[in-house]
Amino acid sequence: MATINDNYLKLKAGYLFPEIARRVNTFAQSNPDAPIIKLGIGDVTEPLPEASRTAMLKAVEEMGDRATFKGYGPEQGYLWLREKIATHDFQARGCEIEPDEIFISDGSKCDTGNILDIFGNNNTIAVTDPVYPVYVDTNVMAGNTGSINNAGEFEGLVYLPITEENNFTAEIPSQKVDLIYLCFPNNPTGATASKDYLKNWVDYANNHGSIILFDAAYEAFITDPNLPHSIYEIEGARNCAIEFRSFSKKAGFTGTRCALTVVPKSLTAKAADGSDVELWKLWNRRQSTKFNGVSYIVQRGAEAVYSEAGQAQVKALISFYLENAKIIREKLTEAGLVVYGGVNAPYIWLKTPNELSSWDFFDKLLQMANIVGTPGSGFGAAGEGYFRISAFNSRENVNEAMKRIIEKFKV
Repeated sequence: MATINDNYLKLKAGYLFPEIARRVNTFAQSNPDAPIIKLGIGDVTEPLPEASRTAMLKAVEEMGDRATFKGYGPEQGYLWLREKIATHDFQARGCEIEPDEIFISDGSKCDTGNILDIFGNNNTIAVTDPVYPVYVDTNVMAGNTGSINNAGEFEGLVYLPITEENNFTAEIPSQKVDLIYLCFPNNPTGATASKDYLKNWVDYANNHGSIILFDAAYEAFITDPNLPHSIYEIEGARNCAIEFRSFSKKAGFTGTRCALTVVPKSLTAKAADGSDVELWKLWNRRQSTKFNGVSYIVQRGAEAVYSEAGQAQVKALISFYLENAKIIREKLTEAGLVVYGGVNAPYIWLKTPNELSSWDFFDKLLQMANIVGTPGSGFGAAGEGYFRISAFNSRENVNEAMKRIIEKFKV
């Protein structure tokens, strides 16, 4: 008889967001007239930039002509897109990243999980707590952890608490770890990282032969000129870091699917025999074997993001969501709630009032105000007592949601 991957049985009953959907659906069925506003999952609401739509329509027409039709593209992504990314996102900020070190994919969520394919099962892995659940769950699936304990932590992972006391930026571990997941601007807390802070991590990684898996999916929301957008703005990062980026949030590609992963050719890790192996070669082999690339149409839409019109339209999108975040921060503060994030980031991280648990506050917010957010405990044990609100929604919904919260929860 066929057997299963028993590691899946270690996972909690359900992934965070399906559990949210289950509770919301149950409530909606019992309250069909409830005007529910969803500020939970970080999905965008505004249309794709016009420049991207125009480019994609042109690409569709090209697919209808034998002379311009495109079949399989390069698994790494078309060079014309990777050149634009290298020039605008990295080299313009002083990062020595070349087009052939960039791999186009259908999502940074996918890549942060798939990257484990090229690493061994004997690495010590560090994650922040709270943390984006995908980092933890994919390590569980890959067999890199033991079982879950009563605190909601998996044996075999090194948890780095991020709290009010450390400004939601994890402290350097005292022990040696091999793989380190960092996310800035942070999901879920909205915290940001200075160059000095990231330099400490880069120095640690280079001194210990560690690899930083740096998720920069929300870098476009950084407006402070002193904050780095990429780990590669830090000296020495080419030798210790892989970076993940996405078009999902900055250009509205959540349903269109386009992202990228940067693997510098100078980055190495150890084989079982102690020799150094270039990770670029392994990731290139993995992608060439398991991935057929992102569609030509979508990549043309992503390329248009770097046009003059595309840049202006993306800037307007980011400004719109950041204004939402500002409104949420100000109104939640007016309601007497303690809030963090929402500046240089699209997420607001609030303390649940009256010492309510994260899920109890979720239920109370849904029932009393018909608003959906994300329980902090779903991001890890240290997220208990916190709650994430997303700025991704219409202005009308954001204003209405904040009005309800002030009416129902003002201290």
